[in-house]
Amino acid sequence: MVKFADRIQKIPEDPLNEIMKLSSDRDIISFSLGSPSKEAYPTEFIINATKKLLVENPVSMLSYGLQEGYVPLRKNFIEHIAKSRNINANLDNVLITTGATQGIELVSQVLLQEGDKVLVESPTFFAALPVFKKYGATVIPVKMDNDGIDTNDLEVKLKKYAPKLLYIIPTFQNPTGITLSEEKRKAICKLVVKYGTIVLEDDPYYDLRFIGEHIMPIKSHDKNENVIYLSSFSKILAPGLRVGVIIANKEIINKLVLAKSGADTNTSLLSQGICSEFLESGFYKSHMNEIFPLYLNRLNKMIECIEQFFPDNIEFIRPEGGLFIWLGLPKEIDTKTLLKTSSQKYKVSYVPGSIFYTNPSEHQNFIRLNYSSNDESTIEQGMKRLGMVFKDYISGLFF
Repeated sequence: MVKFADRIQKIPEDPLNEIMKLSSDRDIISFSLGSPSKEAYPTEFIINATKKLLVENPVSMLSYGLQEGYVPLRKNFIEHIAKSRNINANLDNVLITTGATQGIELVSQVLLQEGDKVLVESPTFFAALPVFKKYGATVIPVKMDNDGIDTNDLEVKLKKYAPKLLYIIPTFQNPTGITLSEEKRKAICKLVVKYGTIVLEDDPYYDLRFIGEHIMPIKSHDKNENVIYLSSFSKILAPGLRVGVIIANKEIINKLVLAKSGADTNTSLLSQGICSEFLESGFYKSHMNEIFPLYLNRLNKMIECIEQFFPDNIEFIRPEGGLFIWLGLPKEIDTKTLLKTSSQKYKVSYVPGSIFYTNPSEHQNFIRLNYSSNDESTIEQGMKRLGMVFKDYISGLFF
């Protein structure tokens, strides 16, 4: 019998894997994935950029590269993204990762050990939770308000637990879509200095703002180098390229590079080259401007359908961007239990909200919906089905 390492026993079964199995039927309308719209994939640009890179530097693009990442991409990220977000950085502060998820893994590997405490928003990105637990950390939830994490509760828990890390998604948070106010961003920087905690700021949705003005990242207020900034090309270019970026102080970056060297040596140079061309060519800004109306129309359509087809006694947050809508349904509805019936009988799927909590049994009546992946007609059809699921359950017609 195989004797597995203790740390792998701490990782629960991936809930998304089961959700994806339930959504695999082609007849199912899925609101599950956090993917860009298929119409938003700039395939022509990616094909042309790939050709250019392979014609000009074929051997280089297909070889090993620096563990820190492709230098042109790191320079372009600083010039075209970091500067626009008021983040000061040079090449020594930038590490390219194989997707932002690897960034969470590397930071956990470098900073966490058995018995450490990690604070997270409640709810939070479900895929981060098992990573922290794998490295022996205790994950402690912090309450959220309509403008982000509750800074009073945060200070109470900073003082009580002396956590090693605060993991936070400040802009169009996954799963709630909430954006942390500027006031709270500044307050967090002061609090973590006071209590000696590192912030892991996960910011993959920053560019996806369709309403209102951008709010600068927490990292832009970081005067004491307490914030590790994590970004991604998955939501603005293509998730399959698997390219993420970390900005942090040089000491942290050096340790992260050591951890990455034992993970995958370096992120694909060809993927990095495509991302670099995306920024340097100017296509980045024009592409974002092109997809904004598409996403905004889909967001508005989904909200219109919630108001038209769903039960009256629900709560939802209207985001100003991002990819998700978060809903609270009547408390008698267990969305995790209903998912199988919803997928198989009604042919519509979603992500049950309980998987985003450290104590899932107390939050069974929430769901996360993605609005970017389907066109408006499909959104209307799927939301009609989903509204019927919940109304039939409340009416006792399920069984």
